[in-house]
Order: sequence, then structure tokens, then C-alpha cells
Amino acid sequence: MAIITDQKKIDQLLSRGVVEVNVKEDLRKKLLSGKQLRVKFGIDPTGSDLHLGHSVPLRKLAEFQRLGHHIILLFGTFTGKIGDPTGKDKLRVPLTDEDIQKNMETYLEQAGKILDIENIEIVKNGDWLEKLHFSDVLQLAGSFTASQMMQRDMFKKRIAEKKDINLVEFFYPLMQGYDSVAIEADIEIGGTDQLFNLMAGRKIQEHLGLPAQNIITVPILEGLDGHEKMSKSLHNYVGILDSYSDVFGKIMSIPDDLMEKYFLLLTQKSIEEIHEILSLHPRDAKIILAKCITAELHSQELAEKAAEEFTALFSGSEKNKIAIPDDITEKVCDAGTFDILHIAIQTGLFRSNSEARRKVLEGAFKINGKKYTDITEKFQLVSGEEYVMQFGKRHFVKICGK
Repeated sequence: MAIITDQKKIDQLLSRGVVEVNVKEDLRKKLLSGKQLRVKFGIDPTGSDLHLGHSVPLRKLAEFQRLGHHIILLFGTFTGKIGDPTGKDKLRVPLTDEDIQKNMETYLEQAGKILDIENIEIVKNGDWLEKLHFSDVLQLAGSFTASQMMQRDMFKKRIAEKKDINLVEFFYPLMQGYDSVAIEADIEIGGTDQLFNLMAGRKIQEHLGLPAQNIITVPILEGLDGHEKMSKSLHNYVGILDSYSDVFGKIMSIPDDLMEKYFLLLTQKSIEEIHEILSLHPRDAKIILAKCITAELHSQELAEKAAEEFTALFSGSEKNKIAIPDDITEKVCDAGTFDILHIAIQTGLFRSNSEARRKVLEGAFKINGKKYTDITEKFQLVSGEEYVMQFGKRHFVKICGK
């Protein structure tokens, strides 16, 4: 593929959705030179499910890919078993080889919605880190001083709170930095929370007399609440593998003031287009945003379908307000007579039993469109019959009695 050196596109690459470039003018010259650059993105496969927050650096990789540069997805098959201390106030539980392999496979499936997976290089850092001799490790350790390591915020916090710091954790940035040496990286991309580890690559390359990689940091994406970092543990995320209706519905729930950031980081709309869209009524602008994201993760056809279902659900007659998505989750439950709280818990719509109790009492739970607010009220699940359970306005599950 020919390398694109269009200055406007390069300027956008280095500015849109970017917090910092180290060193910006140096990287600009490299991009204008027409040389194909090796762009590294490292992933410790510590989880199997990705969300839109994870997609932000992947989208920056896709920009480099469209300009013709060589993308390298580096899986931490070795570092993943050690654990990255970044942002952690306690030791991370190491993963097994089986965990890592399974997570890698699902990661690639999901990353394929953003990147052209067929045209990237996939490497595993276990292939070289497991072969290092102790003398090699000592040479890497000579790149840093103990005081430099202790300046990391998470280590300072642990010391103040009298929590343990394992010496192995000091070696994590050394390993991530050496990855850049092993694959001869020209550029590394990561979130702002990874800056120390990214800079380690530059430092170690320089220590070994090699050209230092440039670094691009991208923003951390706030979740659906508009305040906290998007996270599965906070239940404020949009999953890459979420159904088309869930993706659309979740995007429609974000605060209005988050729309501009989502457009910038999660779509290819131009700045001019974004400003024009944001001049519309917030609901109309949000529908365009939800369609863009749903289309990328699923298809344009399903994005349009999700918009129609959402509109039917939230407008029009009472009948339309209980419209059911086509991709509704289905579960089989034992037939019998149960109290409403028991049934609500069995649906899996709630994060905990206490949440199920609270939401039923608040009137947020329905069966076949009928609201139930008495947790002790009895309801009969008949074998072979289907029931649509609803939490709020956009969470559904179909229960079949057996």
C-alpha cells in the first residue's frame, strides 16, 4: 500500500483525539518522508470483552493504517502473567496461559470491527521475553534508577497507604519498553494512564543506542454517566459485542455535553460536520451519533433498525412504548408460581438482588407490559409459555417456562 503524505491528514492524525505527541515535530517529519513506519500497540489480554473506551487507541491505529503504515498488535503473553501495576492500588492476580489464549482470540474478533485485521502484524512478547538471560535483564534495569520508579503515582499511593509493592512490578515498564526494542517500533500508542510505560520504550531504545520511538497518548473516555472512566466494573460502558439495540440505546443515554467528545473519538465525522450536527436539537444529534457507532459495530441496516425501534419505544402510543427489540435475549426458567422479586432476580436484568428489590419497588419492572411494584405478589410461569420481562425502558429479556 502506498504511503499517504497528505499534510492535512497528517495534521489531523497528530491532533484529533490526541493528548500529547512525543516528539511531535520529529514524528511529523517521519510521516511526511513517505517511509512506512512501524506502529506498536501493546495489549495485556487480561480480559475478554472490550468496550468503546478500548476502541479509542484502536481508532488511532486505524488512522495510521489508512495512511499506509504498518500496524503491530503486541499481545502481552508474558507481561499479562505478571500484571501491569498502572492505576492499581494492589497486586493484580496473574493469568494462566489458557486465560491469555482465550482472551487473545476474543480481542482480535472485536478489534476487527475497528481495524483491518488481515493487514496487521500480530506478535507475542513471550517469544522474546522468555528467552532473555539474567544478564540481559540487568542491562535493562540499568536504564532506570530506583528513584525514577518510585515517582510513579500508584507506587507513591501504595507507600502512603502502607500497601505492598512487589519488586516484580518495577520490571513491568522494563519489559514493555524492551518490547519496542524487539519489534523495532517507530511509534507507540496508548492511553494517558500508560505514559510512564510508553516512555520506558524510548528510554530503553536510547540506552541501547537505538532510534527512540515517538509516542502518542490518547484520552481516557468517560462512560455513560459522563464522569467516571468507561469501565465494566462501573457498569457505564458500551461493549463492542453488545447487541445493536443495546449499543444504540446506551449511546442515547449519555449526557448531552459528552456528545462532542464521542463524535471526535468514536466517529470519522469531520470537525465541520460535528459542529453542524451539534447545532441540531440534542436528541437529533444523539441519534446521528448512535447510528454512526452502531453502524460501525454492526451495520448501517441494523443502525437504522435500532433507530426505528428506539423511536417506537420512546414515542407514540402506549402500545409503541413497549416495542420489543428483535435481538432480545432469551432464557429458560423453571415453571411454577413465584413471588415477583424471585422472578425479577432470575431475569438477570439487575446487577444484584438488592437492586432488583429496589427497582421493583420503584415501578421499573414489567412483565408483558404490566408494571409490578409488590415484591411479594405471586406470578405463575407456565411451562411452554413466553414472557417478556422489562427493566426500565430499554432492557428486555424473554423468559420461557419449562
